[in-house]
Amino acid sequence: MLIHAETASSAPVAIPFAAGDDRPIHVIANPRSGTNARDRGALDAALQVLGERVHLARFGPGKSIETLVEDACQQGAGLIVAAGGDGTANGVAAAMLGREVPMAVLPLGTFNYFARGLGFSEDPAEAAQQILAGGVHPIRIGVVNGQVFLNNASIGLYPRILRERESIYATWGRSRLAAHWSVIRCFLRFRKPMRLRLRIDGAETIHRTALVFIARSTFQLDRFGLAGEAAISDDRFAVLVARADRRRDLWRTAAKLAARVAEPGSDYDFHSASELVIEAPSRRHLYLAYDGEKRRAPTPFTFRMSEDRLQIVLPPQHAALSGGTAST
Repeated sequence: MLIHAETASSAPVAIPFAAGDDRPIHVIANPRSGTNARDRGALDAALQVLGERVHLARFGPGKSIETLVEDACQQGAGLIVAAGGDGTANGVAAAMLGREVPMAVLPLGTFNYFARGLGFSEDPAEAAQQILAGGVHPIRIGVVNGQVFLNNASIGLYPRILRERESIYATWGRSRLAAHWSVIRCFLRFRKPMRLRLRIDGAETIHRTALVFIARSTFQLDRFGLAGEAAISDDRFAVLVARADRRRDLWRTAAKLAARVAEPGSDYDFHSASELVIEAPSRRHLYLAYDGEKRRAPTPFTFRMSEDRLQIVLPPQHAALSGGTAST
């Protein structure tokens, strides 16, 4: 296990815990993680790797993530691990933001974008080994109207996809195949685009679009060959506005994304922003998606970088390349 320390130049470096350190490792798990035989075995294997100092707790009614994080810190936790998918990681990160105790992620969800973006294996036992060998670095994360997000936030079509996905999961169970089917069904039901006003660092633009995607992680951008890595490296948002206001445009764009040939200025508009305000002149509320979660919220949406830092564990190979901050 490694923690970070400040050098004379104020650049964080990773140093090992003192030998015999017995501070507890608190694992905060999604109630659904480890509930079937396959997932239970994966979680148990990861907990065994983390060792005898592990304390496992599940959030749920009467046991919020915030309460579990506060309890863990009061009990002298040396590390708090979010065990679940991107939604679980988001909730733990929100409660950990600005604290000195480091946070790690154990991937037990469907897509695990945040953990994968940090460089962790999707095998929970291997990820646990990476956590123990990793280093802690401070990162800034995105905030929209007080809600933090680690990977991305969006309005328009993607929140609708998440709503459709919940219905499909309820019938067929959670899987990546079911998630992809939710995309197809939403495309088939698409009717009309949104009219939005975007203020990007004070400059205003008007768009008719089916989707605005605000990224703080390069993982999904790289996966689809999209622009934005430089913006995220500069601690800014990568803002992508789809040039799709008809159903056939959506299918064409989806095909180009799958082939990694979508182009800025043709298939989408790209902006780099340190602050973004999105207004919908004709709508008081819109669905907002963030890290696989969603909620209906009042507009406008104001996106800023967090002032506080999140002390996040990076696996050894990523920690060695990090200069003190990390973009997932």
